[in-house]
Amino acid sequence: MPATFEVSGFLTFTLAIVVYFIGAGLNGVIAPLRRWNIPEAVTGGLLAAVATLVCYRVLGLAISFDLAARDMLLLYFFTGIGLNARLSDLALGGRPLLILLLLTVVYLGLQNVVAIGGAKALGLPDGIAPLLGSVSLIGGHGTTIAWAPLISERFGLPNALEVGIASATLGLVIASLVGGPVAGILINRFKLRSDEILAPMVGLPDDDVGPDAGKVTYVSILRALLVLNVVILTAYSLEGLVEKTGIKLPLFVVCLLVAIVLTNTLPHAMPRMAWPARTPALALISDLSLKIFLAMSLMSMQLWTLGGLGPALAVVLGLQTLVAVLYILFVVFPAMGRDYQAAVLSAGFTGISLGATPTAIANMTAVTRTHGPAPIAFIILPLVSAFFIDIANALAIGFMLR
Repeated sequence: MPATFEVSGFLTFTLAIVVYFIGAGLNGVIAPLRRWNIPEAVTGGLLAAVATLVCYRVLGLAISFDLAARDMLLLYFFTGIGLNARLSDLALGGRPLLILLLLTVVYLGLQNVVAIGGAKALGLPDGIAPLLGSVSLIGGHGTTIAWAPLISERFGLPNALEVGIASATLGLVIASLVGGPVAGILINRFKLRSDEILAPMVGLPDDDVGPDAGKVTYVSILRALLVLNVVILTAYSLEGLVEKTGIKLPLFVVCLLVAIVLTNTLPHAMPRMAWPARTPALALISDLSLKIFLAMSLMSMQLWTLGGLGPALAVVLGLQTLVAVLYILFVVFPAMGRDYQAAVLSAGFTGISLGATPTAIANMTAVTRTHGPAPIAFIILPLVSAFFIDIANALAIGFMLR
């Protein structure tokens, strides 16, 4: 039995910063990583995860991390996205939102068909297909943990949780690596460009020397943090009320929705009040939160839990990846308009289809840092991937378990 070493929350946060800088250094010297828009946190986080795997295999030491800070960073990030949401953007995003939702629902069914077909072709046990489909891939780790006990009981699969977690983990890694290259191919192939007039919502360039450079002060940072904290506290207080309606939403989605409401009401009611929406200070906080969140998520993966599952998992996930990329290139991108926003959403769709919402946002951020902002993409994708699709996925999983 390997020994376990628990890394404290403060040290975990510090190591995540180190991991990010390691990834940034590697991206700086390895040109393909930059060309493929691989986020720095992904590069460093995967390297750290491999290091913990070596510790486990060679030293017999299982390293685990306290991830409380990671969850708070997620709230900061999505609250910032909500604060940047203008009703005019949402109105523009109405039709794209519906199209993206429809495309995602269709893909959800396709993903489960691939999982069922792959499981049958490889002679895998009954009940394992959902764990190789939308339970773990579109659903992610949270949905896997929620449904695995029921799948285990329904089909007599004692290792249902391990299979689901392994599938979700590999999907997260694949999504992190595929999103940037997919968007890069589309942007270069169709010579797409962003509207440079738009202010950045997230993904500030490292060498920002534009007209807003130098306007990030301690006052602007504190103002943005105060508004973020007030919105998050409001979301905390409303979370129980939302649950009483029978709708179960992740807290970060409640934060997103509260921020959208407040940012489109308070500035109009109190026009003299300084509001941090679409300021460099808020973009900086959002960027920092996302990068450290992703670094913590990837470096904390326990890759040794993937052992013993055989090549079947790799085969099915390889097929899922191929289907996802083809669907993005030939369905999602054309349906979303073949423009720059569509290319950014294509990068994000890899997170929806194979990873998780933060992975999708990280992929889009890596693209927009290089090629320019895409505000509508950052509004509609979280609403689809973190809210609407969860409802559709729950219905699909329930149908598969009948």
